[in-house]
Amino acid sequence: MGPSADAPLPTTPAAEAVRSLSRTGDADTGTVVWHRSDLRIADNPALAAAADDSDRILPLFVFDPGFHDERGAACDARIAFLHDCLRDLDRQYHDVDGAGLTYAHGDPIEVLGRFADAGWDVVASATPTGRYGRRRDERARERLGVRFVAGDGLVRDADRPREGWSDRVESWLAGDPFDWDPRSVAVDGVETGISPGRLADAYGIEPAKTRVPTGGRGPARERLRAFTDRIAEYPGSISSPVDALEGTSGLSPYLRFGCLSVREVHRHVDERAPDGRGKSMFVSRLFWNRHYTQKLLDWPGWLDRAVNPVYEGFNRDRHDPDLVAAWKRGETGFPMVDASMRCLRETGWLNFRMRALCASFYFHILQQPWKIGADHFYEHLIDGDPAINYTQWQSQCGLVGRPGLRLYDPRKQVRDQDPDGEFVTRWVPELDPLPAAHLDAPEKAPLAVQREVGIEIGEAYPYPVVDYEAAREEFRERYGAAYPAAAERLGDDAIARRASLSGGLDAASSIAADHGESDADVDGGPAQTDLDEF
Repeated sequence: MGPSADAPLPTTPAAEAVRSLSRTGDADTGTVVWHRSDLRIADNPALAAAADDSDRILPLFVFDPGFHDERGAACDARIAFLHDCLRDLDRQYHDVDGAGLTYAHGDPIEVLGRFADAGWDVVASATPTGRYGRRRDERARERLGVRFVAGDGLVRDADRPREGWSDRVESWLAGDPFDWDPRSVAVDGVETGISPGRLADAYGIEPAKTRVPTGGRGPARERLRAFTDRIAEYPGSISSPVDALEGTSGLSPYLRFGCLSVREVHRHVDERAPDGRGKSMFVSRLFWNRHYTQKLLDWPGWLDRAVNPVYEGFNRDRHDPDLVAAWKRGETGFPMVDASMRCLRETGWLNFRMRALCASFYFHILQQPWKIGADHFYEHLIDGDPAINYTQWQSQCGLVGRPGLRLYDPRKQVRDQDPDGEFVTRWVPELDPLPAAHLDAPEKAPLAVQREVGIEIGEAYPYPVVDYEAAREEFRERYGAAYPAAAERLGDDAIARRASLSGGLDAASSIAADHGESDADVDGGPAQTDLDEF
């Protein structure tokens, strides 16, 4: 994907257009509201701050070529979902009699600089990002004086951000949303010639995934209302990929792009959902959303480096491109893994347990470098959120140094989560003739059964690419040998701060004391976590 050579998009808006806009107003200055992943006008801290400080505001979204050309890491379907969200945001501004959303294209610093040179202030919501985004925001602050407004419930500028963290987040969730009065401020805009449609044409964005939801605040609110009505069914729907498709909220892509704020969702559920296990479980997931986002705020390296230095490069010497390719294609010979990977590629969706299964299988059984797998997920997920994707991958793979391994058995997951084979045969149709009793391990189906149903394992569907039991034991031995040193490193203040454990620095110190090299069991290593809890 890259810009068309025949009609490359210019950097917009032009400096003269911005200066002309500035001269038309009654005041010399106004405030640009730089939207990034906060694509709503309600409970938006940056917008509320701009409206409070200015007589004129100009809502702006900058299409950064770095996210849309061949360097970008998002599939076309996620970009199309983003474009839906932007069109919806434009409507939100029109609905309050504003000029709508101004679209720009180019390096955000250059674009914003044109407004700053013309006397405009710029505000944006503070957002945890990886290294690229953090450098971009630092440049914007230092060169242009962009003001970043916090309001997402995360803890900033604290020596120990995890101390009292849950109480702070709970207080934020219960707090009043950020508000502004559209009648008190003029909403300006500038014509740039850029639109989501033109950008899609210029960069050749052609979504191929199916069953992708429509983006925007309107669809998000409809999903929230519908989910609240059936929230009692939520606990029994989260693990099976068949049940999870309709039984979970489906709100994650909308939260990722900020069509709704986490606080809005919490308030709606708190006020309108019946009390019970479904409500409490879902609310806990909102806390987990903030927990993993706090991790990225505390250390942007989650996206590209193992949080525990002992595990930096783990599995790198075993990198096998053929194994990685088989995993990506869904041709490993393990039906639940293959069905999940094909579902991910086709729809951009996968429920949490299947994401965890595929990550575990990739890192623990295929024993491949974690970041390649995490990048593949981030590319294809419609709800691809760097804070959640990469921190979850590292946590699932065991790269933090906490005790316990989340090692999923792909055969058991077929038996437990898809006993009738509905999910497996939907995505691996070549196994449809095989009786459901053999879908956990097709290679073990008697030859007489294979002949009877007209399927030959090894031809229609591959044999397992690895011996599961042998690979599992080999990994546990390798990982266990390195684990005491990894636990010991959590005693280092810098590494403990990176890990951003929910229990804070004290929890990291305790792990180091209990599991570090000085107290390591020479025959041990971390025990496998009880996966019935996940």
